[in-house]
Amino acid sequence: MKTVAKLTLDDARIMMAAAEKKALAIGVDMDIAIVDDGGNLLMFQRMDGARITSIHIAIDKAFTAAAARKSTRAYGETSGPGQPTFGLNVSHQGRFMIVAGGLPVFVNGDIVAGIGCSSGSPDQDEDVAQAGIEALEAAIA
Repeated sequence: MKTVAKLTLDDARIMMAAAEKKALAIGVDMDIAIVDDGGNLLMFQRMDGARITSIHIAIDKAFTAAAARKSTRAYGETSGPGQPTFGLNVSHQGRFMIVAGGLPVFVNGDIVAGIGCSSGSPDQDEDVAQAGIEALEAAIA
């Protein structure tokens, strides 16, 4: 039997605080979602100026990253016509995201969560998500 780490609400709070801090530092109000290892929403925050249209995008980026255990950017890079994951974005009722900003969260090699951010550029979204992951890693080190 294998024992795996599980993300707690306090862990999600650490991630959310760091992601929000990064979004403020770069001057982009974000929609930020954190899901558990099964892609179920644990925490969501929409900063005051974040795009309403990005709410579900952030949630779905987090879902994709956790459920597939792969960054959404990585899927975007392999999802063009003729590529290995072409058409993946229409699976799971269209929830799979193929644009940067969704990252899986691993602890000791096990998936524990996904974090998805939206409202900035793809690189900004990913930077904000990465800040959340780095804060969690620092907190558990």
